[in-house]
Amino acid sequence: MENKKVINRLNRIEGQIRGITRMIEEDRACKDVVVQLSAVKAGVDKILNILVSENLLSCIAGEEEAVQREKIEEALELIYKIK
Repeated sequence: MENKKVINRLNRIEGQIRGITRMIEEDRACKDVVVQLSAVKAGVDKILNILVSENLLSCIAGEEEAVQREKIEEALELIYKIK
C-alpha cells in the first residue's frame, strides 16, 4: 500500500479541517466553508478509493473467478454503504 501517499493526504485533510474550524469561528461566508468541506470530502473519497482498490487487488489475487466476483461485490457494497 502507498502508506506515505495516504498519510500525506490525511495530513492535508487534517489541515483543511483546522482551517474550516477557523473559518466558522471567524464567521466566514457559508459558501467558502462549503467549498472547503467539499474539498475535504473529495480528499477522503480519494483515500477510500486508494485503500479499497489496493486491498481488493491483493485480496482477489489468485482466487477463482467466482470468489473474485464475490469479493468485488462485497467491496462495492461497502463503498456504496459509506457514501
